[in-house]
Amino acid sequence: MTAPMRLAPVIQPYAWGSPTAFPELFGTPATGEPQAEMWMGAHPAAPSTAGGVPLTELIARDPEGMVGPSGPGLPYLLKVLAVDGPLSLQVHPTAEQAQAGFAREEAAGMPIDDPARTYRDPFPKPEMVCALTPFHGLCGFRPPAEAADLLERLNVPETTPWVQTLRTRPATEALRQVFQEMLSDDSKTPREALEQALTRIPATTSTPDGREDTTHGAGSTEIQVYAELARIYPGDPGVTAALLLNHVRLQPGEAIFLGAGVPHAYLGGVAVEIMANSDNVLRCGLTGKHRDVPELMRIVDFTPSPPHSIHPSTDGGAHGYHPPVTQFALVRHDLAQGAAHTVKGGVPQILLCTEGRAAAGEIGLGAGESAFVPAGTPGFTLTGEGTVFRALPGRGNGAG
Repeated sequence: MTAPMRLAPVIQPYAWGSPTAFPELFGTPATGEPQAEMWMGAHPAAPSTAGGVPLTELIARDPEGMVGPSGPGLPYLLKVLAVDGPLSLQVHPTAEQAQAGFAREEAAGMPIDDPARTYRDPFPKPEMVCALTPFHGLCGFRPPAEAADLLERLNVPETTPWVQTLRTRPATEALRQVFQEMLSDDSKTPREALEQALTRIPATTSTPDGREDTTHGAGSTEIQVYAELARIYPGDPGVTAALLLNHVRLQPGEAIFLGAGVPHAYLGGVAVEIMANSDNVLRCGLTGKHRDVPELMRIVDFTPSPPHSIHPSTDGGAHGYHPPVTQFALVRHDLAQGAAHTVKGGVPQILLCTEGRAAAGEIGLGAGESAFVPAGTPGFTLTGEGTVFRALPGRGNGAG
C-alpha cells in the first residue's frame, strides 16, 4: 500500500471529557455526552479504520508496506485530549518494568480485561502533549522545600511531620517517604485536615489553563488548583499527594514530555497527545479505578525536577517536536496559502488537521480529520491553509 488513506478515529467518552470541545474546534456532532479522547492509530483496544477496515488488520496484511522497519506494529498512538475535569494521578513503567509486570500477571492467569490488572501489555508508555488551547496539569515532583512551603501556607498542624521531613531529609528520600505516607491508610487524619482546609478556600473562576480569572475576585491560583481537586474528589488520597507535584501551564504550541515514572494528571484544556502504543497505567489517586500502591512505589521516579519541556526545531512553517524516545516524534505544519511543505516518505505517518484545510496528495483534510500514510508511500507534499500535525516514529526508528 503506497497511498495515504483517510482514517476514521475512535472517540472515547470518558467522564472527564468535554461535551463541547470537539464540536467547537472540529465541527463534529455533539452528543450531549463527554468526548474525552480522539484516537488515531492501531491500538488493539480501539483501532482507527480506513475504508471500514481496522488499521490493525491492514498492517497485519502488509506489515512491510504499512509500517516498514518501524514494525512489527505501529509504534505510536496519536490522540486529541479534551480535558474538562482531572484525569487520574498516574505513572507509566519502563520497558523492563512493563515486560516483567506483564509476564507476572500473565503467569498468574489474570484476564487482560480484569479491572484489578495493572499491566495490559509488555510495553512502556512514554508520552508527549502539545497544547491546542491553554492547557494545564500536574507533572513531576516539586523541590521538597517548595512542597513544604505549600503545606505551611495551608496552616494544618497535622501535616507538621511531613513539612519537617521535606525540609530535613535528602530530596528523593523525603519525597518518597512523604508520598507513601500521604497514600497510606494510616494518614487519614492529616489528609482529612488538609481536605477541610482546601475546601474552605472559596472557589474562583479560572481560565482553561488554570490561571485565575481576575475579573471574578482575588485569590491564590496555586492553592485554587488543589482546592478544586479536593472539591471534586473528597476523601481521595491523591488530592493530598498532588500537593507534591509541579503545576504546569501550556499555551498553544507548547509541549511537555513525560517519561517513565513521572507522576502526572492533566486538569484542563485541549491538546494533541502522542505516546508509545501501550495501555500501561498505574494510578494512585483522583480516580475510582484500581490502585496498586506497592507496585506504584516501585515505579515512581522521586527525583524532583521541572516539567520536561520540548522546544520545537523550526524550518519554515514546520516545527519538529523530538522527545528522547524512538517510538514517536511530532511535527506541526503551519500551512500558508500557496506554500507547499515537502515530506519524506519511508516511515508510517498519521496526519491530523486541527484547523483550516489541507491536502496530502489526493487526500483532503478538514479540521478534526486525519489520514494514515503507509511506510511504502514515497515523499509527498502538504498544501492548504491551516495547521496539520504529523506523527511519525522517533529518531533511530526509521525516521530522520
